[in-house]
Amino acid sequence: MFMTAPGAPVPVRTILATIGFVLLTWIAVLTVMKIERVIVWLVVSLFLATALWPLVDVTQRRGRMPRSMAVLAVFILGGLLLAAVIALLVAPIVTQGKDFADQLPTYVDQAKHGKGPVGDLVQRFHIDTYVAQHKEQLKDQALGLGTSATHVLGVIASTLTAILSIVVMTFLILLEGPRLLDSALGTLNDDRRERVERVGRDCARSVTGYMAGNLVISVICGTLTYVTLVLTGVPYAGVIAVFVAIADLVPLIGATIGAILGVGVAFLHSVPAGIIAIIFFVVYQQVENHLLQPVVLSRTVKINPLVVLVSILVGVELAGILGALLAIPVAGIVQVVLRDVLNTRRSTRQGVRNVSSKASRPV
Repeated sequence: MFMTAPGAPVPVRTILATIGFVLLTWIAVLTVMKIERVIVWLVVSLFLATALWPLVDVTQRRGRMPRSMAVLAVFILGGLLLAAVIALLVAPIVTQGKDFADQLPTYVDQAKHGKGPVGDLVQRFHIDTYVAQHKEQLKDQALGLGTSATHVLGVIASTLTAILSIVVMTFLILLEGPRLLDSALGTLNDDRRERVERVGRDCARSVTGYMAGNLVISVICGTLTYVTLVLTGVPYAGVIAVFVAIADLVPLIGATIGAILGVGVAFLHSVPAGIIAIIFFVVYQQVENHLLQPVVLSRTVKINPLVVLVSILVGVELAGILGALLAIPVAGIVQVVLRDVLNTRRSTRQGVRNVSSKASRPV
């Protein structure tokens, strides 16, 4: 590194290099900010592709088919499972929704006369008085819904674009991934290549284990919700339980969204049922976040429950929903890499000791 004498002028080349480095850093930051959405889509696609990779490999090996056919078969199977879940959710909504529509005039009449669970809520919280006093404001807000509808349509279009992009990128990563990995690993020697492939397989198992554990937790959540709603006599228990289970797959906010729906329908049935629903969801979410999730995911991802809990908290603080989604898989991957590094160092030290002991033996 060249150094200038004290008081000597800074070379023009150094000044230009510094300015160029600052400009390149600024351009890089702006570029990342502009394509932040695409980066998030790519990260989610890599996460899904890593989780599905072992399943594609098994399908390709046992079915003795090309990689493209194996990826297509896995996607078709996933689509069928998704369609089955949607049918399970939509079919009761259609049938039970008709019953709700038939009962809606009764609910409205009860609300007007202060009878039934809805009327009791109206009377207790003075909702009728509030509506009468703020009639003009509510009318203006209703007229403004047309403007917000355009924003809602934009959000829906953006969401559909994100889903389609993630699905396509996941498909392409699964399809072209082995070829890209072979090209990257082709520059390594045999021993290093075998080590990288072994670590990669262990990382993929961690991500797959996280997906499996998350599904188990969602099933438990849906089952307990169904039992609670049935015992309290809340209608549409099956639909609500399926919705809560699906929402629970979404990190950070999914459980809250499911709880809001469940509590709302429970209060429509009766005030005691609503109170019981609130108690259930509050207690269950605490148990899931601090006991069930760490224990189940520690078995599927095979990391310490304390590390699971800390990883979730850190991920939420750093990146919100995306951080909560990736926290545990990233912790599993870091654990796999650290374990491999420590084992390699231990083996190297053991080998050096063996060589030293052999060299110190008298001839």
